[in-house]
Amino acid sequence: MARQPIFDAAGDVVAYELLFRGRMDAVDAERRDAYATSQVILNAFAEFGVDEVVGDRTCFINVTREFLVGELTLPFGPEGVVLEVLETIEVDDEVVAGVTALAEAGYEIALDDFELGTAHERLLPLASYVKLDLLKSGAELDEVVHRCRAYPGIVLVAEGLETGEQLALTNRHGIELRQGYVLSRPQVLTATALTPSRMRSLQLMGELSTTDGDLDKVLEIVAGDPALTLRLLRATNSAAVGIPGRVSSVRQAVVLVGLSQVRRWAMLMAVEEAADVNGVQLAEALTKARLCENIAPSFRVSPDAAFMAGLIAAVAGLLGTTPAALARQLPLSLEIDSALSRGAGPLGQVLRVVNAYEHGDLTEAATAYRGDDLVGSVMAAMRWSTLTLGAAL
Repeated sequence: MARQPIFDAAGDVVAYELLFRGRMDAVDAERRDAYATSQVILNAFAEFGVDEVVGDRTCFINVTREFLVGELTLPFGPEGVVLEVLETIEVDDEVVAGVTALAEAGYEIALDDFELGTAHERLLPLASYVKLDLLKSGAELDEVVHRCRAYPGIVLVAEGLETGEQLALTNRHGIELRQGYVLSRPQVLTATALTPSRMRSLQLMGELSTTDGDLDKVLEIVAGDPALTLRLLRATNSAAVGIPGRVSSVRQAVVLVGLSQVRRWAMLMAVEEAADVNGVQLAEALTKARLCENIAPSFRVSPDAAFMAGLIAAVAGLLGTTPAALARQLPLSLEIDSALSRGAGPLGQVLRVVNAYEHGDLTEAATAYRGDDLVGSVMAAMRWSTLTLGAAL
């Protein structure tokens, strides 16, 4: 995806608009807008981490009709987020009712590429921001600004600025915020990511489709897919979720986020286009996590914490990064963070045993292991991994 800065009159960056950057070759035409919005939300909150993308600044996110009327639920709270209503959306009674509900829930609303004489004028009383395209406004700019100034709560944003003359025009009209190529072009952000298997996402949606979803079943589904686990952790770490603590198990992450929030993320994942998953790599990742869990009692370590540490270490390898670098992006307990970053503590010993076994150093693994049957624990982990993936594919 990309982010384009939004500046104030003093030239300071106060916000970023998040933009879709990707291919839509295999996406049906009628689904493309919803797909783009879903991808931006997933990438910002569950892949990069919204704090990494915008820091302490506000993020503007384009949303489609489906999100405005509640057909798709926003999986984040209103803090630090502005929802942009695209000019291509047909504003009818259902959209007005949906935007009203979002505004009442605390979400700030921006009207994108606003023009007079359209149904979007119905949303002016609900808007916190109005974006004006100076490439189009021309002689009508005075009238548009005057009309918007009738609503004291509205902040104007000049977008599409490409020349110094347009920037001077923005100053002359006292438009508070500015965005455009003359100030800064969009910055493309990239990261290697895992995609949850389609079956796992559908299973999770099914389990969460009722109000009394089975927590243990949800945990089983999430823990069985490294990508789902990683996204849940990054969502937990998002400031928009409002979780102040740090987690030491998948169960704790699910409980902190809440089944309602997990349900929203599952719905959003089902909207995106699923990619092929390398089953061998996922099996190896799950085997490592399970082996850590199996041998944890010998080191007097929580099996849940060991599973999470092993899974994060395995996923780091799949993403081409280090466990320490990945740990910095996640809201982990001190025990897990120290083990992944420095190999510290009993949990660090668990990881060393598993790593030694993976690298074929059986002598070191057997020496460090305090249990009776390391090979038996490995075989049990492999059987569990195979059965788990077999149930999902």
